[in-house]
Amino acid sequence: MAVLHAWRAARVTPLGELHTPPRMTAVLLRLTVQIVLVASLWHGLYADTGTTAGLDRDQAVTYAVLAVLASRMRELDQYAGRDTVLQHMHFGTIVYWYLRPLPPQRYHALRALGEKLYGFAWALAGYTVCLTAGVVEPPKSAATAGVFVLSLLLGQLVLYYVLLVLDQMCFWTVRNNAAMLILIFAQNLLSGVYAPLWFFPGWFVTLSAFLPFQATLNVPLSLYIGRIPLSDAGLQLAVQAAWVVALHLFTRFLWRRAALRVMSQGG
Repeated sequence: MAVLHAWRAARVTPLGELHTPPRMTAVLLRLTVQIVLVASLWHGLYADTGTTAGLDRDQAVTYAVLAVLASRMRELDQYAGRDTVLQHMHFGTIVYWYLRPLPPQRYHALRALGEKLYGFAWALAGYTVCLTAGVVEPPKSAATAGVFVLSLLLGQLVLYYVLLVLDQMCFWTVRNNAAMLILIFAQNLLSGVYAPLWFFPGWFVTLSAFLPFQATLNVPLSLYIGRIPLSDAGLQLAVQAAWVVALHLFTRFLWRRAALRVMSQGG
C-alpha cells in the first residue's frame, strides 16, 4: 500500500504532461530552439578569441548547452495538476495534505522525485542527441563522468530544498509570487544558468560561494567540462553535501512550524 501511495504521488505532474501532447510538442520545440540559440551565441562569442575565463570555445558551448538541458529537470508545469503549495494555500485546501495517508513532507518529496525523473528523461534524451551531433563534448574520462553524476545528484537535492523553502514560505506569506520570481532569477543567475560564473567579477564569485545556488548547477557542470579539476572534486562534493544536510534540517524545522499554522474548520 505504501508503494502504491508513493507511485501515485510521484506521477502527479508527469501525468499532466503526458496527457497533453501539444504541451510536450511545445517543450520539444522550445528546448530545440534554446539549444540552437545558446550554441550559436557561444560560438559567436568565441569567434575571435581562444580562451576566456579559463574556458575555450568547446568548453563554453558544452557548459551552456548542458545548463539548458539541466534546467529542463525543474521546468515542469506544476500548475496544471493544481497541486502546488501556492494553489492550495490560495484555495484553502492545504489541510488535505495533512489528512492523507502520506505525511505532507513525504508527499512533497515523492512528487518532486517524479518530476525530477520525468525531467531527467528529457535531459538525457537531449544530451544523447547533442552528444551524437557533436554539439557537446563527452566527459574527459570515466572518473570525470562518475564525479559529474554524483555532483549532479547532490546539486538536484540542493535545488529541491531551495525550492521547498520557497513553498514553505506560503505558510507565512500565503501569496509568494514575487518571492518566487526573485528566487528563480537569483537561482538562475547565481547557479550559472545564464552564463558560467567564471565570467563574472571576482567579488561576485566570492559572494556566490557563500550561497547554495552554485552548488545546484555550476559545480557539476564545471566538473564535467574540466574547469574544476578532479583533484578539487572531493572538496566541492563535500560542500554540496553540507548544503544538503543544512537545508534538510532547516526545511524539517519549517515543516514542524508550518503544521502548527494549519487549521481545519469544523473539526
